Amino acid sequence: MTPVPPVPLRKAVIPAAGMGTRFLPATKATPKEMLPVVDKPAIQYVVEEAVAAGLTDVLMVTGRNKRALEDHFDRNQELERLLRAKGDHGRLEKVRATNDLAALHYVRQGEPKGLGHAVLCAAPHVGDEPFAVLLGDDLIDPRDPLLARMAEVQGEHGGSVIALMEVDPAQIHLYGCAAVDLTKDADVVQVTSLVEKPQPGTAPSDLAVIGRYVLSPAVFDVLRDTPPGRGGEIQLTDALQRLLSDGDEQIHAVVFKGRRYDTGDRGDYLRAIVRLACEREDLGEEFRTWLHRYVTESMPKSP
Repeated sequence: MTPVPPVPLRKAVIPAAGMGTRFLPATKATPKEMLPVVDKPAIQYVVEEAVAAGLTDVLMVTGRNKRALEDHFDRNQELERLLRAKGDHGRLEKVRATNDLAALHYVRQGEPKGLGHAVLCAAPHVGDEPFAVLLGDDLIDPRDPLLARMAEVQGEHGGSVIALMEVDPAQIHLYGCAAVDLTKDADVVQVTSLVEKPQPGTAPSDLAVIGRYVLSPAVFDVLRDTPPGRGGEIQLTDALQRLLSDGDEQIHAVVFKGRRYDTGDRGDYLRAIVRLACEREDLGEEFRTWLHRYVTESMPKSP
């Protein structure tokens, strides 16, 4: 019997319904996904990452007051005419680039019931094929193609693939956490169990689940029967653990050692901006010079 070839990965789901309360008052009227990271909103980095990995269809799961996300990726003909008339072709190209990144779709998550529920909202659009989930709080440096590697692993093994990253054991209780077995590939492990935000001292490892997933459509049936977990929300980690417990599918993970920028925390958001600005060809040299002078000359000296 000829083996059935794996279904290619084409669709991405980006949950974007959160209120962004940690960034109030900035997010009172502006979606947190639209907060700028240097000169692009955070959400644009995420969409560009999906496109760079070969995905062509992107579904954003949004909520109230998220219209700015749709506007950002839509045509703004008045702005384009203005830039064209001024001869500002550089900015015109940047504005146009957001229009045709991918086929973009939107669905509303009516209630804030957690990440698992947000993923479940994508079921009618995704259908019966594997799909990626990208969380906007985690920005992955484009020089470290994590999602492309995850797609490769899913094509080889099937099932689902998650991304893991080593964290300080004192911080592991803030994350989903995985117990794993090694495989023949140094950067790939097989997941044997998952727990969402384990109690301090009970974590099975220091490998934290970060915001990239390549999921089998089988997860939808499990999510429909997954009760609320930590925080009273439907947790995606709980659904993946159910898949493991039932023995229906394997879950592998890529252990990521590259550059990740956490924009979900105010301090880490600021550090992400500084790191990315320092590495920009058009900004980096001047910004690094100023930053060095500010740190060495302007900061108050410790007694």
